[in-house]
Amino acid sequence: MELRHLAAFVAVAEELHFGRAATRLHMAQSPLSRQIRLLERDLGLELFDRTTRTVTLTPEGQAFLEPARRTLAEADRARRAAAAARHGALGRVTVGFAGATGNALVPVLTRAVTSSLPGVELVLRGQTYSGTALDKVTDGTLDLSFVALPAPSDLATRVVRDERLLVALPDTHPLAGLDAVPLADLAAEPFVSFPSGGGSAVREAGLRACRDAGIAPRIVQEAPDAYTVLTLVGAEVGVAIMVESSRRIHTDHTVLRPIQGDVPVLPIALAWRPDNPSRALQAVLAVAEKALPTPDDADRVSIAARSVLDRS
Repeated sequence: MELRHLAAFVAVAEELHFGRAATRLHMAQSPLSRQIRLLERDLGLELFDRTTRTVTLTPEGQAFLEPARRTLAEADRARRAAAAARHGALGRVTVGFAGATGNALVPVLTRAVTSSLPGVELVLRGQTYSGTALDKVTDGTLDLSFVALPAPSDLATRVVRDERLLVALPDTHPLAGLDAVPLADLAAEPFVSFPSGGGSAVREAGLRACRDAGIAPRIVQEAPDAYTVLTLVGAEVGVAIMVESSRRIHTDHTVLRPIQGDVPVLPIALAWRPDNPSRALQAVLAVAEKALPTPDDADRVSIAARSVLDRS
């Protein structure tokens, strides 16, 4: 059984027409028919019912189609892996991510790497918060991580998303019907937030945005992750400052509203050690530049976010 015979079978099975399949494979119809006959002889069964007008798959042909497709796909993957290895794109890259933003971005990166770099294995490590991830990139535990800026100056970073801050409210809250919520109107509200001291950039950005609006948030309960924070908001424990990717999380009785006025965004970046010698990491970074391009206004966003996060 040869791969070219499998490719011929799949083409005919998908077209159900020898002429169209031959055109698709850039070959004449006669050698295509010969390849199908050789495959059938090798298998000892008929894959197609042929008449002068129609071509249909036999039950055996229907059963053979998906395994044939998988075999061709794996063969193509093997070819690409060998080609990638020749150029050094071979190895393992450990990638960290945290929070709703990481959950949204990781599938984009992994799909692009799987498609473009079959010789590279991504090992995904969920982190509690950006601060934890930055520490692990610094000490070499992680090769690469999605983090919220700012980052230590000894790390290389590239912004891949701008996260705007939102207000999470119970759906029964008097402000829930507004198109945008003034932060000053939350002065008397209890807040739910991520734990202090855990390295949550969202917590710090939210607290400073509130302080810039002239309010001192009264945090009545802390929660370890975005889903739990939103659940507590829906339970009317308090309100919360979240990022836009939190919209992907569905919780009952909770609404997310934009903040009124000029609210800085939180830039999310890929961070890595510039002295990391891994050629596989460099290949992943190259793929990431196409799959997750830097937003056009990243320079403005980075400056704005740092002004929020760094002010005391």
